[in-house]
Amino acid sequence: MDTVEYAPGRSADIFGDPAQRGVLMWHGTQTDARATMRPLAERLAAIGVGVMVTDWDSHAEDHGRADLLQSLRFARERSGASDGFVLAGWSLGGVAAAGATIHAARLGLRLKHTVCLAGAFMVADPVSGEPLPEDLADCHDRVPFTLLHGVDDDVIPPGISRDFAARLRAQNWPVELVELAADHGTIAGARYDAAVDRYFAAHDPGALAVADDVATRIAAVA
Repeated sequence: MDTVEYAPGRSADIFGDPAQRGVLMWHGTQTDARATMRPLAERLAAIGVGVMVTDWDSHAEDHGRADLLQSLRFARERSGASDGFVLAGWSLGGVAAAGATIHAARLGLRLKHTVCLAGAFMVADPVSGEPLPEDLADCHDRVPFTLLHGVDDDVIPPGISRDFAARLRAQNWPVELVELAADHGTIAGARYDAAVDRYFAAHDPGALAVADDVATRIAAVA
């Protein structure tokens, strides 16, 4: 793993070679929490996927928009693939990934596939600052979605992903929804510590088994 600055004062961890099957991953609400997704990134790298995990700050005045846009530019430069890279986001990062995908043409962004892990689709997308649009008729370049959600998620209920999947399907957007035996943290290879109210990288076998499954699913679309 290498750690670099993708923008002044903003860090990214690089696993493997992002020019080969590149994936950009966004963590959730916590500020600068790229380390929470390290187990998942390590597993992806082990099966030949180049991963970029970037810090971002959802508590900033712009709710992280500048960080997210800078990381997209960074990923585009690092991936170098003509057909784009895979964008994967967890929780608030999941709805940000969905927003970036829906508004990809406006952002000048080329994506291969988008994976949302327990996406918080009921809140405003930090990229646009607005809720995800109900009407997707103006979206012509429809990047496929994979939505992964834990059946034991008590932070964002699985029904949130089911509803978003139904909205996409109703407007002929390619989407796959998979519900896994996971909770809000383990779906992203993370664990929750109630004592400090934060997520950290998981290390228990059950959570790492989920990370293995999720990594395999992301690699399949990378």
